[in-house]
Amino acid sequence: VNNFETDLETYLNQNVFVGALSSGTAALHLGLILLEVKPGDEVICQSMTFSASANPIAYLGATPVFIDSEIETWNMCPIALEGAIKDRISKGKKPKAIIPVHLYGMPAKMDEIRAIANQYEIPILEDSAEALGSSYKNQKCGTFGDIAVLSFNGNKIITTSGGGAMVTPTKELKDKAVFLSTQARDNAPHYQHSEIGYNYRMSNICAGIGRGQMEVLDQHVNFRRANHQFYNALFSKIDEVEVLTEPNSDFYSNHWLSAILLASYEQREALRLAFEAENIETRPLWKPMHLQPVFQNAPYYGE
Repeated sequence: VNNFETDLETYLNQNVFVGALSSGTAALHLGLILLEVKPGDEVICQSMTFSASANPIAYLGATPVFIDSEIETWNMCPIALEGAIKDRISKGKKPKAIIPVHLYGMPAKMDEIRAIANQYEIPILEDSAEALGSSYKNQKCGTFGDIAVLSFNGNKIITTSGGGAMVTPTKELKDKAVFLSTQARDNAPHYQHSEIGYNYRMSNICAGIGRGQMEVLDQHVNFRRANHQFYNALFSKIDEVEVLTEPNSDFYSNHWLSAILLASYEQREALRLAFEAENIETRPLWKPMHLQPVFQNAPYYGE
């Protein structure tokens, strides 16, 4: 486990510290705890994402405040973000954290998001679960947040079968995360616990798999980027199809998932069903969190 953490720290190359955990969701949960999110607090979260980005907010009895995406990266819209912060502050509920997501490996507009977070003094918990190997302005995703998370689930760029990691700017934060992930056992000759802990530490077997996977990480990123180039070429002459791609050279996506927009819902369903008839799997994009039944009462800011 220790060596896998070192491998990741070396790869990210930003003087960060990595704690290997049982899942990306566990990392998000512990990240919110380290940011002192409590019951009744509010946490800003990207709406266009998987539920694992939002569920840990509910674990702590806090309320997610969902933010719309912008069209270029499909990630958190800085304009909607600032509008939401101003409105929540006016209601006496200053958010405790911001969770932007690098959706499908596409980096979010981190300069704008970071500037807003700094202006209102709200920490960023960066969800880089899908974006290991992606970068923004030559800085690796997973190193922009006050705390960041990675995932090594079976469908990610590299996998430990199941697993994740927390990325922190200080050793103290990493050590605290590891302490909480190992049942918060105090440094005592007997079993003593002064805080609530969790069984969130990665196993040595999973970490061993991860060390082997690190050797092929760049190769896997290149494979996914080649898939993206294939789809770009395939759809280049079809006006009804728009492929998610980098807005400019500041963005470098691992293209963990290739995604397209079609002109209408009916067109999308017809294409999905045609593929299904040929035993080819496709899937709709994430259903936004503010449209999920479980979060139907949560605030939402956007179109």
